[in-house]
Amino acid sequence: MKIKELTDIEGTPSEMEVIKDRTNYLRGNIEESFAERLTASIPDEDTKLLKFHGSYMQDDRDIRNERAQQKLEPAYQFMIRVRLPAGVATPHQWLTMDNLANTHGNGTLKLTTRQTFQMHGILKWNMKSTIQEMNHALMDTIAACGDVNRNVMSTSNPYQSDVHGEVYDISRELSEHLLPKTRAYHEIWLDEEKVVDSNEAEEVEPMYGRYYLPRKFKIGFAIPPANDVDIYSQDLGFIAILEGGKLQGFNVTVGGGMGMTHGDANTYPQLARVIGFCPPDKVNEVGEKILTIQRDYGNRTDRKNARFKYTVDRLGLDWIRNELNTRLGWEIEEERPFQFDRNGDRYGWIESDGKWHLTLFIENGRVKDFDGYPLMTGLREIAHVHTGEFRLTANQNLIISNVTATNKAKIDALVEKYGLTDGKGNSALRQNSMACVALPTCGLAMAEAERYLPVLISKIEDTLDEAGLRDEEIIIRMSGCPNSCSRPALGEIGFIGKAPGKYNMYLGAGFAGDRLNKMYRENIGEEEILATLKPIFFQFAKERQENEHFGDFVIRAGYVAAVTSGLNFHS
Repeated sequence: MKIKELTDIEGTPSEMEVIKDRTNYLRGNIEESFAERLTASIPDEDTKLLKFHGSYMQDDRDIRNERAQQKLEPAYQFMIRVRLPAGVATPHQWLTMDNLANTHGNGTLKLTTRQTFQMHGILKWNMKSTIQEMNHALMDTIAACGDVNRNVMSTSNPYQSDVHGEVYDISRELSEHLLPKTRAYHEIWLDEEKVVDSNEAEEVEPMYGRYYLPRKFKIGFAIPPANDVDIYSQDLGFIAILEGGKLQGFNVTVGGGMGMTHGDANTYPQLARVIGFCPPDKVNEVGEKILTIQRDYGNRTDRKNARFKYTVDRLGLDWIRNELNTRLGWEIEEERPFQFDRNGDRYGWIESDGKWHLTLFIENGRVKDFDGYPLMTGLREIAHVHTGEFRLTANQNLIISNVTATNKAKIDALVEKYGLTDGKGNSALRQNSMACVALPTCGLAMAEAERYLPVLISKIEDTLDEAGLRDEEIIIRMSGCPNSCSRPALGEIGFIGKAPGKYNMYLGAGFAGDRLNKMYRENIGEEEILATLKPIFFQFAKERQENEHFGDFVIRAGYVAAVTSGLNFHS
């Protein structure tokens, strides 16, 4: 099928489509803008294009007003996000990121909800050397942001390590297969000689075309019974089907996504749905054809309605399946049975196939040396002796993976020396918590998230202790804005920032990540949050049924209605 031109679009193309049209396959003026030394910022059009290179321009919002009073430009800085398929990194790569964070960044690392590294605080003149040092460690930021396929996720639970390696290899191959083919990244950041003729057209991007996708595209792999990657939040998902412990193939899901816009009922989070089954050797083909369906039929006039979930809802599952079969030239099979029972991480040591795996609790994914808790130093020391892998989880935690019996004692000693934690001393609520970065660096944040959620949980824990629920697993998530990077719509308790100190509170998501929550209170602050939750917790403690999760209880008790489709999220 011929890739559409802007003139083929019904309606007026969005501003971003016009920008992509004139950037010569993601080159634009980025190189010239970063060479400009008179300002720490880059022009607005280049900030939009920079996302395709894995970076966002930000500023420190904590000091924005102060700098304005001093007649200084904002404290501009850049965030870099790594492309790290399935969240697997070597000790050398961990040490590289640690070093870069402390030389060019703000002295911290963020483990993201998409299983990768995010580094903040990089100054404009340090960007190129940072990316080059990452490249030396075999890491890149290509397509970590932008209107392309983002970092491909895969289950990281170590107790499934017998098939994890096979699924990881498939996810990594799909990530490589769906990379943009333009050499813009290599020319701009890695000093590759420019050999591309700007007049070349489809040869440059045979899969994406000149305009790439209408919006970002996210893919995940899950291995039941663990839904640790929130597979239903992905634009495209692959659910591993095992028989006798052997991988048979994948159920394919389409149309998930978490973002929305406050006050716009035409935007909503949505759950992905299963459309069929494919064998392992067809994953790349299925992934490519699904992506091209979104390329050709996604909304290019309104970016708020441009995600694949809206394409699926507009055209229907049957249409998507039939179009996929047509493009494949063969038919995907009927879906196969599977069952998820949870979507969190399992903490502590687990042994599998003669190797050991330690899952550490990293609250909201922030790696730094806290007062009295030298987390970053401890992990650095582990990286110096570790010979296996670091696995970043979709819940912002970290697995020290494939540890030999000999090294286990060394790592145990370092864990004790630096006071690293598997989280088991915390409440189960805290162990199942997650927050996005939000303030002070995210320009979209309406309220705090990462810096505030731990404080709020400490106050909620007082009620949990009174109710005897400290060890009850409840999924709680907070996002500073409705873009929902922390997937709050899948929290049994979810908060989405509305204004400074104010949040919409949602209840009732499924513990296995298979049901959305629903708004229970709008635009409330801490006092009302605590007062609202307290009687619900006490009623849950008193009236819950055997093995009933909190999200199921609030629906049964009538606090909110069950939401099994985003089409009913606002109703």
